[in-house]
Order: sequence, then structure tokens, then C-alpha cells
Amino acid sequence: MAESQGRLERSDGTSLAPTEGLTTGPLAQPSEESMSGTPALAGRMLLLGTVGFMVNFWAWALISPLGAAYRTQLGLTVFQQAALVAVPVIVGSLGRIPVGALTDRVGARIMFPAVSILTVLPVLYVGLVAQSYAAMLIGGFFLGLGGTAFAIGIPLVNSWYPPARRGTALGVFGIGMGGTAISAFTTVRLTDNLSPQAPFLIVAGVLTVYAVVAALFVRDAPGRVRAQGSFVARTWATAKIPATSQLSIVYAVSFGGFVAFSVYLPTYLINAFGLVPNDAALRTAGFVVLAVAARPVGGWLSDRYNPVSVLGGTGRSRRT
Repeated sequence: MAESQGRLERSDGTSLAPTEGLTTGPLAQPSEESMSGTPALAGRMLLLGTVGFMVNFWAWALISPLGAAYRTQLGLTVFQQAALVAVPVIVGSLGRIPVGALTDRVGARIMFPAVSILTVLPVLYVGLVAQSYAAMLIGGFFLGLGGTAFAIGIPLVNSWYPPARRGTALGVFGIGMGGTAISAFTTVRLTDNLSPQAPFLIVAGVLTVYAVVAALFVRDAPGRVRAQGSFVARTWATAKIPATSQLSIVYAVSFGGFVAFSVYLPTYLINAFGLVPNDAALRTAGFVVLAVAARPVGGWLSDRYNPVSVLGGTGRSRRT
């Protein structure tokens, strides 16, 4: 959707006028066609997007609860353990840029099943193949792909809901972040009660089932504008928008801080307070659940009041 192209296309191939549907500025608004007569379908897409977000985040967070076990098994230092836990988070965060750009081009209908089925590969590699620190780092790097599902679900949900309801819809979608809580609740228990491979096999199976369901039922909104132009041009055009840098900073401090804390918290509780892995994982899960429960509330408040004021209130509450 680079400005230099001067032309955009709908997903059916028909051309738009040079300024119609331009998305390098503020977020494109859904067409009247996509906002009218389809509340049930929009709800189904929200449900499918939320589930996809959740199962991919579940996979993304698999290494964190087992950090202490890997440290003992592989003879890692505290720094090496922290790096192993951090790699999927870093890759998942940076990977959202190209995955989001691909979603603009081909749509969530293709990207959700594609990312979900591709994430199965590193899940199985980490759980069944990796036996050394180097192999675990490689597996963790590709496991970061699961963290990019966020950049697929956001445009999907946005395209199905008008601006007046978008905050609540995105807040509900944010419940998918609970995948990290599922990982914290289940990974250590499954490892202890079944086998070290069990959590990875289960997550791989869930991801495969979701990929099939998404391929069959996820639909992009009618009239979705398909991005044109190079990835670099579109990324640069987006980066030049002042709100991009402003909200990136807010996002890094708030959600970025939350993700970093929730992923590293089991390791911190074990190393600093001597908790057993299962206890540390359960305490982490409780922390995540509270944040997940707050997301729909924040979205609803953003619909009802000025979103900037809501963000400001969140920032003040974090400082107190």
C-alpha cells in the first residue's frame, strides 16, 4: 500500500481510486458492507481470532515454565537461562512487523492457518529433538513465530468492527493473551505427570486442529483492502506517522513490560525465592489471569471515553 503506487486493490482484484481506502495513514475503516448485517459473522471471526491468538501464545510461552529444568538439564548459567527464555519473546515481537505486513497483503484467512501450522514445527523440535543449549536457542528462535499471531488477529478484528465498537472487540481479542497462563498452569504439571514431551505434543496437536479450523472458517471482511507496494515502502510510510512511534513507546512500556515480566517470572521466583517450578508457574499464571481479565474492561473504557485519557490513566496507575 505504498503511496508511490497511487493505486490499491480490493481482495477481488478491482481497482480503487488513488485516495480511496488508503491505509498508510490512520487505520482504514471497514466498509458499510462489512459493518451491516453481519454481527453474528463478526462475532465468529472475533472468537476464531481470539482462539488463534490463545493457542499460538500457548506455544510461544512453552519454554518459560521449564526454564529451571533446562538450567539443570543443560548445566546453564543464570544468564544463559534468561537468554533461552527471552529468545522467543524477542523474535515474536520483531516478527510481528513482517507478519503484519503479510496479513495486510494476503489476509488473516491465509495467515492464521499458515502461522499456526508452521509453529508446530519448532514446538516439536524443542520438545522432541533439541538436546543442547544451541539447539534449544534455535528452537526458541523459531518458536517466536507463535508470538506473531497478535499481528494477524488485530487487523482481522479491526476489519469486522466499526470504530465505535473496536475497543471492546480488541479487548475481548486480548483474552487470547491467556495462552501464556495456560502454559504456566499446565506445562510443568504435564511434564511431571506424563512425560517431558507431553506438553509439546499436546500443543502441536491443538495448533494443528486450529490451523484446519481456521482454514475452513476464518473469513476476511467483505471489501477488505489488499495492500500494494513493497514491504519496505509500506513499513517506512507507517513509521513516518507520528502516532506509530508514540504508541510504540506506550506499548513497549506497558504490554512489553508485562510480557517480559510474565515470561521471566517463573525463573525469577525459582532463582530468587527458591520456589519449586510448579509453584512458580502457578503464581505466574495468577498474575497473567488478572491482566487478561482487565483487557475487555480497558477496551470498553476506550469505546466509552477518550482512549488517550484511558491510556493516561493506565500510565498513572503503573507509576503509583
